[in-house]
Amino acid sequence: MSSVRLPFAKMHGLRNDYVVLDAMAAAPADPAALARTLGDRRSGVGSDGLLLALPSARADLAMRMFNPDGSEAEMCGNGLRCLVFFAIARGLVPAEALLRVETGAGILSARIESIEGGTARVAIDMGSPHVADPLALVVDGAALELQRVSMGNPHAVLFVDDVARAPVERLGPRIECDPAFPARTNVEFVEVVDRGHVRQRTWERGAGETLACGTGACAVVVAAATTGRIERSARVSLAGGDLDIVWADDGHVHMTGPAVHVFDGVWPVS
Repeated sequence: MSSVRLPFAKMHGLRNDYVVLDAMAAAPADPAALARTLGDRRSGVGSDGLLLALPSARADLAMRMFNPDGSEAEMCGNGLRCLVFFAIARGLVPAEALLRVETGAGILSARIESIEGGTARVAIDMGSPHVADPLALVVDGAALELQRVSMGNPHAVLFVDDVARAPVERLGPRIECDPAFPARTNVEFVEVVDRGHVRQRTWERGAGETLACGTGACAVVVAAATTGRIERSARVSLAGGDLDIVWADDGHVHMTGPAVHVFDGVWPVS
């Protein structure tokens, strides 16, 4: 049986890693299945998600993101930084000062602040968050108060005293799949360090605990500022590194952080 050789790039944003494909000419026939195959860390490339760079009639390009379980995410902040760097480095779009990307969360704007070798610093206007009322849940007999914020994808934020000791692997999947979230949710465990600094761990919907979550960091700053814990500008420290998040006066959330090209490869597709 003949196979097609599928070129890809392996990239990461704060060690939140992705397989990135140029799909401007043609998209994979079954991206969900491809995400499961490529995302497997033992038999595939290994990743937290599959990113597709696609043409758009409304913007400079479009992004679709599939989790390693094959489910499609509406939005991915670390992935978007990687996709922007990928598209500009490959010449898929002009290296304009401002790039418009169509996502499941709407059209978002991005700009490259700097490029040094295989690393770019990328700033994204993530748009306006939607803040819902807090949700009280009882999990394993413990009463939890979750702050709910959507950045185009759903987040449930739980404030803890010590994020290093937070039971992410136990509570994360329970909250993700709770009936209160019919489409499932991402779950952030957050420790406030001071008025301008928080520490975060994330249980990502469809992926498990990851080393960073860009939309999650945005949701955390919104939730913490809304509840008076921090200012509207903060550094978010994740296992993979730091993001700078600003919830501006116009209501938009701005995220700035790195995107790193790791290697290129080719995958045989039957």
